[in-house]
Amino acid sequence: MSLLVRINLILGATLLLAAIALSYGCRSLLQSNAKLEVMREASLMLDSALAIRNYTSAEILPLLEARMKAEFPPQGVPFYAATQNFLKLREQHPQYAYKEATLNPTNLRDRATDWEADLVQHFRNDPRTHEITGERDTPTGRSLYLARPIHVDGACLECHSTPAAAPTTLVARYGSDHGFGWQANEVVGASVVSVPLASAAASADSAFRTIMIWIIAVFAAAMLVVDAIVYLLVVRPVRRIAAIADELSVGNISAGDFPGSHASELTALTRAFNRMRTSLEKAMKLLEPT
Repeated sequence: MSLLVRINLILGATLLLAAIALSYGCRSLLQSNAKLEVMREASLMLDSALAIRNYTSAEILPLLEARMKAEFPPQGVPFYAATQNFLKLREQHPQYAYKEATLNPTNLRDRATDWEADLVQHFRNDPRTHEITGERDTPTGRSLYLARPIHVDGACLECHSTPAAAPTTLVARYGSDHGFGWQANEVVGASVVSVPLASAAASADSAFRTIMIWIIAVFAAAMLVVDAIVYLLVVRPVRRIAAIADELSVGNISAGDFPGSHASELTALTRAFNRMRTSLEKAMKLLEPT
């Protein structure tokens, strides 16, 4: 096996191991960044919901107070406003979801499902927990969810303490069997937003493929450059030295000179062969008949 082939095999094996390590690191980093991007989206959606709730409570609800004596418009409920806003968003982006999941809601549409109820119970059991994240399978694919607790404040108790204290129009609209009995500072639900992972994962996979193509191209170019350098600086001079040495070994003193080299190792080898050649020439002259 030639020297160049051996160098290629060693270099190829080294670059292959490097490519495997780089691919693993790049893929892990890209997937992690994709999840961080999804998490930022989910956090932004929750912050938007909170802004809608605050806006509705501060500016919309006062405008509807007089009307509530005759009927109960749900548009004045902050939770309802936030939910309706994201229902409009889902018309264009059905893979996104938002819910004010409540254990005992006035509007049964907001009743927590089993997995949402588990989140609410977690917030109840651990008051220090302010946010929960995780992944789950949905009909539209795998999604990341972000949940934050819903605490009862003074404004909530105006409608959710007892049926007798609630606006009569609210009781007439939703009934008195649910949505009451809330306590101050109690965790009654969770704001839950679900953001799809598929799009971010697809972008990460596309970036990974591009990076791997560049890595392979750079490694291939590096092998070609190393091959060229090894051939010019090592293989070709060694082959030339070997050819001249073969000529001298059969007594052809007229063989060409050993080539010089900038590499110190090859220079030392050339000097050794030149000394051998000089010694051989002297020996040949001593053997010549006088």
